[in-house]
Amino acid sequence: MPREITWTDFEEIGIQLQEKYPDLDPLTVRFTDLHKYVTALPGFTGDPAKSTEGQLEGIQMAWHEEYEDAK
Repeated sequence: MPREITWTDFEEIGIQLQEKYPDLDPLTVRFTDLHKYVTALPGFTGDPAKSTEGQLEGIQMAWHEEYEDAK
């Protein structure tokens, strides 16, 4: 069973998103789509209505770091 993650687990979410979408540049993803990707991750237990722009930005930057490292 995957470990539980919430909106503040930027690094873990970034890793999972990179694994799931390895060819997608995170900086091209709209926040509305990013929100959907995050809430669909296995183990995500955060309240979908409680995300903030700052959290989504943090997730996007963590994912971008993973994306750059994978190049």
